[in-house]
Amino acid sequence: MRDSRVVDMAKVLVDYSTRIVKGDRVLINAAGFEAAPLVKELYSLCLTRGVEYVEYSFSVPEIDRHFYNAASEKQLAHFPQHKLDFYKTLTAYIGISANENSMVNATSNQKSMVTYQKLTRPLVDQRVRHTKWVVTRYPTQGAAQEARMSLEEYEDYLFSACNIDWAVESRKMEKLKELMDRAEKVQIKAPDTDLCFSIKGLPGIKCDGRYNIPDGEVFTAPVRDSVNGYITYNCPTIYQGKEFNNIRLEFSEGKIIKATAGDMTKALNEILDTDEGSRYIGEFAIGVNPNIRTPMRNILFDEKISGSIHFTPGQAYDEADNGNHSAVHWDMVRLMKDGELWFDDSLIQKQGRFTLPELQLLNPEN
Repeated sequence: MRDSRVVDMAKVLVDYSTRIVKGDRVLINAAGFEAAPLVKELYSLCLTRGVEYVEYSFSVPEIDRHFYNAASEKQLAHFPQHKLDFYKTLTAYIGISANENSMVNATSNQKSMVTYQKLTRPLVDQRVRHTKWVVTRYPTQGAAQEARMSLEEYEDYLFSACNIDWAVESRKMEKLKELMDRAEKVQIKAPDTDLCFSIKGLPGIKCDGRYNIPDGEVFTAPVRDSVNGYITYNCPTIYQGKEFNNIRLEFSEGKIIKATAGDMTKALNEILDTDEGSRYIGEFAIGVNPNIRTPMRNILFDEKISGSIHFTPGQAYDEADNGNHSAVHWDMVRLMKDGELWFDDSLIQKQGRFTLPELQLLNPEN
């Protein structure tokens, strides 16, 4: 039996996020076979919209793990040119993750993973810079377990966060974007967190359902060398198959000079030593999705939590480019229910709730 929520999600992805029209050439790329119901709806809808070409593909993370652990140096150095050539023919890309186990690469060869991540960066750059793209998640038992929910509860949570009127949400975000555009200095205050940086001259960007589903954030980037102070993240984060908790970063003139995460401190610093840019920040964002309230150990959701910020070591986005470049882009989330967020001399958020009248519509009950 078809789930109407899957049908609705396909319409959001095709008609709103990627704006598929007659003549488009589309790739639907799913990691995990559990995504098949959504792939089917997307494929059918693309054909109905009159695309010139649509292809779907499935990958298996368990098989990818064997590559990282068994590939020779020569194999790790072989660039998949055929994929890049194919990507250059595309006008739209829809990526779906339906992983049963986010820890699948926890014991994979980290050096190989980083090496291959750097090698294949042109594939990501091609789809990000030259296609109408969106990435999303599909509910699985494994993801539900990680979110500490039943599958039914997780499905309800996921679809409520995805299937909303993104045009309305976009209008709500506009005031925050305008405020971010005008601001020069940001300060984040909370227990074991006192961080200052400049965003002068860098634009605010609305994430309103175009590239991520679920979506719901407004982001920019700090002036690269302006970050000073320290921040402690209170939301679990999974990166390269490993879970990190209570990450604490200290900054001086933009650079992370000290990074701790309990027993995972060594692993944290190995990632932050990937390249020069991985110890600088590429993104600062404020989460505003009204239907995402608690961490799910899934960054596509957690970075959008209403009343959260994320402060991201690594690569900056082209839309708000502060000049930082890296193979790393690690969204680390802090829930602000115990903190304050200041733009210049104005308190804009306290205990996770917007305080300025023009931002009230972004509080989740509105």
